[in-house]
Amino acid sequence: MLNPLELKEAALVYLDRSGGLQKFVDDCKRYNESKQSYAVYRFNILINPSDVVELDAVLGNHILHKPLKAAQLFQSVCFVAVKTLSLIEQLKTETQINVVLKITHLPSLPSYCFDLCEFPFDYISERFYKVEGIVIAMTTITKYTQGARFLCSDETCPFSEGFQYIRVHVPGATESATVRNDFFCKLCASPLQEDRKFRVLGDKQIVEIIAAKALSALKGYSNQPSRFQSLSVFLRDELSNKMKIGNKYGIIGIPICVKACSQAAICIEANSIHLCRTRDPSDIGDKFKNLLSMTSNSCWKFTAILANFFASQIVPPGVYTTLKLCLLMSLVQTSDKDNEAPNYLDILIMTSDQLLVDRLLNFGVCLVPRGIRHPAGSEIFPTVSKDKYGTGAANIQACSALLAKGGVCFIGDLSSYKKDKLDLLQSVLESRTITMYIPGKKCGGVDQQINIPIQTSFWSFIDLDSSSKRHVYKNSNLIGQMDFSMVPSNLMDSFGLLIHCNESSPSHPVLPSVEHCLKKAIDLESISWTDSQQFTAQDFEKLIAFARNLHVELSLEAKNTINGYYLASRRTRTDSVHGSKLTASALKHLVALSEAHAKLSLRKSVLKEDVLIAILLFETSLTLKYGTSVFCTAPNAAFPFELNNAKCLQQRDVYLLQCHQQLQQFIATYGSGVLVSSNEE
Repeated sequence: MLNPLELKEAALVYLDRSGGLQKFVDDCKRYNESKQSYAVYRFNILINPSDVVELDAVLGNHILHKPLKAAQLFQSVCFVAVKTLSLIEQLKTETQINVVLKITHLPSLPSYCFDLCEFPFDYISERFYKVEGIVIAMTTITKYTQGARFLCSDETCPFSEGFQYIRVHVPGATESATVRNDFFCKLCASPLQEDRKFRVLGDKQIVEIIAAKALSALKGYSNQPSRFQSLSVFLRDELSNKMKIGNKYGIIGIPICVKACSQAAICIEANSIHLCRTRDPSDIGDKFKNLLSMTSNSCWKFTAILANFFASQIVPPGVYTTLKLCLLMSLVQTSDKDNEAPNYLDILIMTSDQLLVDRLLNFGVCLVPRGIRHPAGSEIFPTVSKDKYGTGAANIQACSALLAKGGVCFIGDLSSYKKDKLDLLQSVLESRTITMYIPGKKCGGVDQQINIPIQTSFWSFIDLDSSSKRHVYKNSNLIGQMDFSMVPSNLMDSFGLLIHCNESSPSHPVLPSVEHCLKKAIDLESISWTDSQQFTAQDFEKLIAFARNLHVELSLEAKNTINGYYLASRRTRTDSVHGSKLTASALKHLVALSEAHAKLSLRKSVLKEDVLIAILLFETSLTLKYGTSVFCTAPNAAFPFELNNAKCLQQRDVYLLQCHQQLQQFIATYGSGVLVSSNEE
């Protein structure tokens, strides 16, 4: 049998050794100095299970498997300390002390893990479990009763005054378990009445999490049938507002069963939370190391080979190379770190080859942990609904854009969305935030406005064949310019890149793609490009994970080149009626493209060679929208030749050097003489 006295002694020794006793004394002093009488005195005590087990295994087991009784044990120890040391003069009874044991961690054993993909859930043992999940919804903060004082209604009863009847919230308890009108006095059996002026309120928030494995269902593929269920997490007091939608958290808490809309639901009462970080890979693998070493004499060959053989499972090498380079650059420009604000690279593709482009984008989405293919018919951005637990709070649902936090959100055919959705998308692309308006009638209070950051890259395409049935589509008389009247021009400007993929163009021959599809349909093993088979999807996944975590800085030469091109383009693309066609966001897009190419090249400094690729891609995008300018580039400026061998790569390098000289001449002629201030961006 457990000896309560020995457990209390061990608890006191742990508090003394861990510094918890001194913190408790300091908290008591603050209560005592206030000179105010409280019904409940709340104390958080930090518990390190490893240290407790090392000191006393029985006490450690008691804390881990019977946390509610362990809290009562520490409550008794704290009350004796208060009375012995005269810490709080106003404290009268032991029930006035509310001790909350805060667990730092749990043992790394399967019996302490609460897997959201395994059933049934254990909610009867009332002990600590740890669970990991991604936040997909959260409510606004509401109040709950942390503690209350009750008095006997019979004035002649000794318990009609004092602090004999104190009720506090315990994990798993509902509001009615703390405050209701059917409590009776143990002395005289008279009804108890609450002394409302002593009621203590705390903050409460409900979040909904789902297993990270569930996101595989939103990547556009599924290897086998799976069932995923979300789990509600109750956050109270200091834990409220500590979680953000879209982030992945580890939660230590006690599983409970609550009623929601006349149905039972399994939830977890959180005790502590921590943000889960993905482990950054330490290298890129031997295959890419060897390739990087072989191409070290050039700043362009490594990324050219990557783009050429990227997604060889979908298209043969040499097909849609510019698009594949842009997809790789967009992938490495993502970041899952909250303390960073990367320049996201959004891509809009114009194509008449919808099937092949769709497959390419879906392949790219699967290479990052947070790649989401937006399901048709659902919402891209957060929505507000009523809380299902009847708390009166508004519930914010994540939707695709927030689930893709730190990754890529592929939203499909842009022409299938209505004007209001396109306007909202444009606003998000420009500000990277979305404003949620919550009416007071939904949250039981005043109207609220919440700004939620959108930290993801967006990919989309427009199927020119299907769109032409609803819109007038034609080639413009201006050289290189195309009429895309089905999409607002401001929205197209909000995307960092506009790419035109035409399967019948000389740079994208139809025959290799058709041959590839036929061979794949007949016999998958018949596809045998020796070079492309060297780099699997897993190799690219590892490369992207390494490159996206590189911190790059713009060199002085790169900054001057970007600023010079920006000024020169504004001057050459200006008319007397509409002014400059180059928006202020162009600088941001140019920087994002330059940084992305440097990361993909595995460099920590952005060089002029990176800026050249960025400018060629950006100028091609401008030419599609506005036609050619003084700085005239070919439609396939980044890849003018087929990359069949080393000679072709060298020929491309010579061509890019000529483009760089042309760019320098363009900047010297139209962009010199004016310095760009930081305010202009």
